[in-house]
Amino acid sequence: MSAGAPSGAGGAGRGGTGLRASLSGLTTRGRSFLAAGIAAAACAYVLGQGELLRVGLLLALLPLICVVALHRTRHRVSGSRRLTPGRVPAGGEARVQLRMDNTSRMPTGLLMLQDRVPYVLGPRPRFVLDRVEPGGRREVSYRVRSDLRGRYPLGPLQLRLTDPFGMVELTRSFSTYDTLTVIPRTEALPAVRLTGEANGHGDGSRRSLALAGDDDVIPREYRRGDDLRRVHWRSTARYGELMVRREEQPQRIKATVLLDTRADAYQGAGPDSAFEWAVSGAASTLVHLLEQGFSVRLLTDNGTSVPGDAAGGFSSGGHDPAEAAGLMLDTLAVIGHSDESGLSKAHDALRGGGAGGGFGGAGSDGLLIAFLGDLDDVQTEMASRMRQRSGGAVAFVLDSAAWAGGPSRVETRLGRLRDAGWTTLAAPPGVAFGDLWRQAGNAPLGTATSGGWG
Repeated sequence: MSAGAPSGAGGAGRGGTGLRASLSGLTTRGRSFLAAGIAAAACAYVLGQGELLRVGLLLALLPLICVVALHRTRHRVSGSRRLTPGRVPAGGEARVQLRMDNTSRMPTGLLMLQDRVPYVLGPRPRFVLDRVEPGGRREVSYRVRSDLRGRYPLGPLQLRLTDPFGMVELTRSFSTYDTLTVIPRTEALPAVRLTGEANGHGDGSRRSLALAGDDDVIPREYRRGDDLRRVHWRSTARYGELMVRREEQPQRIKATVLLDTRADAYQGAGPDSAFEWAVSGAASTLVHLLEQGFSVRLLTDNGTSVPGDAAGGFSSGGHDPAEAAGLMLDTLAVIGHSDESGLSKAHDALRGGGAGGGFGGAGSDGLLIAFLGDLDDVQTEMASRMRQRSGGAVAFVLDSAAWAGGPSRVETRLGRLRDAGWTTLAAPPGVAFGDLWRQAGNAPLGTATSGGWG
């Protein structure tokens, strides 16, 4: 499914097949006509009344003819669904447009459309369509909204068909459905200088030179407007098409956003829980860093890295920033609690021994931004050692006890992380992430702040 494109097209073919199933769709009016016709025919036979027999046959045949006619038109009513957009933030609305086309040569009777949607998106939409002429089209729409992130199926579409006389009523289902992705809320962040770099591109001393020599050249296809002086003739002869040298490109500084998803690190659930705040903060950070030109990856406590490509898990020049952001936001849309008991796998991934790969030689250029839940002494020490592999490190620490209404117990952990070189900020309930982000940019290296607790 692509947002804004029609989908779910097809004939209403499910929901019972054969004339026997169609006969079961006789309405009260149809059954009454059939019973009256049979009774009239029986009386006509007993009384010897030919006129009454013709009336009885007419009454009995009319609902049967409607059954056959409606049965033959079940594949001649097509429908489609258009979902715009296919990805919305939590609390946002998406519009679903349904279209019904009568492709048969006879008009339809009364139609009732019903689309299946999960209860979290709202009530099940139902629409009644009047007679649709041959070749006619009807369009209806409804809106869906969810405060909970996730992936939600829309459909299949159900169609209730009736004949013009109201004798038969059949329910058919389309076979296709669409998926609405509800991503975490993101907040526009101010451009601040963190403990790494002010933006995602290094200076001239860290540029990767593509023209180091003929043997090191990485050519690409010629594009209209390219300078002909950059044509690489050896590659042109090899590939049989015009090839040019790539321009010098600045090296993109790497940034890792670490999200702690351990189940025992958070308390509570729902849109206002500490875990959802951490997920939303991670999403805002990823989008902001990609906009600033960083090469970014999302890392979780189980060592999983997104995008997870060959470049150590980081988004690279092969990823469009919007595409990379969409991939990471889609991952965060369905992310849940892990069964991990600690942060060891994330630590190994940062060192280069895990699935996510390390900084790939980035050294002090690497920026690490972590969203951490409750930490015991062992996990606090593990998080402290993560700082050794990054050029700058910022930790947003959530205290589940405070989010549950109890006293804060985060100060000791902030101090230990600060001693290891982290810039640490406590995230109390209800704090705006943009305010904490601004504080992180103003805080000196290796400092701690209460984030509003005082």
